Amino acid sequence: MEYITVSAKTLDDAITEALIQLGVTSDQLDYEVIEKGSAGFLGIGMKQAVIKARKKIAEPVKEEPVEETKPEVPVKKEKTEVKKDFKKDYKREIKKEKALVKIKEEKPAAEKEEADLAKVEQETIAACEKFIYDVLQAMDMEGVKVTSTVDKEGALSIDMDGKNMGILIGKRGQTLDSLQYLTNRVANKTQDGYVRVKLDTEDYRRRRKETLENLAKNIASKVKRTRRTVSLEPMNPYERRIIHSALQADSAVSTHSEGEEPYRRVVVTLVRK
Repeated sequence: MEYITVSAKTLDDAITEALIQLGVTSDQLDYEVIEKGSAGFLGIGMKQAVIKARKKIAEPVKEEPVEETKPEVPVKKEKTEVKKDFKKDYKREIKKEKALVKIKEEKPAAEKEEADLAKVEQETIAACEKFIYDVLQAMDMEGVKVTSTVDKEGALSIDMDGKNMGILIGKRGQTLDSLQYLTNRVANKTQDGYVRVKLDTEDYRRRRKETLENLAKNIASKVKRTRRTVSLEPMNPYERRIIHSALQADSAVSTHSEGEEPYRRVVVTLVRK
């Protein structure tokens, strides 16, 4: 397959755009960095990131029934130096997250009701913002602006804006998801009732949702064309619900999840008629 050339404001944006155009997941993308891009000074001399990308030639297809071993979870090692005390606490919380998260078979988002949300108190907003600023300071990330609002669903929506935010996003949003989980813990320790926190930066959540919806449609087409079951890469519960919801109206395929966290993944199967 020939390479396509993609340019964007940042390298992460260029990779995301390539995933959308090619309809593949990150582990199926083969790309070369032509230009890393530069923010310039006050917008002057800014250069866009440019990559050449294509879909990897070898694409394994799993046949039904699916037998799979648990893959190793990739861990991205950040070069940023973090204070020792914070780093220990952060790793401890992530281990707790993996031990506590055990999700039953999830339904599409439209069918899964969220618990009633409590009214977000100002004290909770202040506590969450302070926690995020402490994390950013420990990661030597200065000049990041944190903006908090309560959205129409009643959830606390927090957006971070600054330079080098790709560090906070991490591979497939893993770092951002972990920070969001910890911020949720802070919010729900501060007040009574359930508070849901949504953490975002550089519009990553919307871009990722579009990528997954596009991926779901391409996988469904592949299943109908090859008449074979396809198992996607491991995803968190939120991303799995996006896949389920995107294919909910397609009567030719069905979706379900298999495996244990954090290896749980969506399986797309042809509906036999």
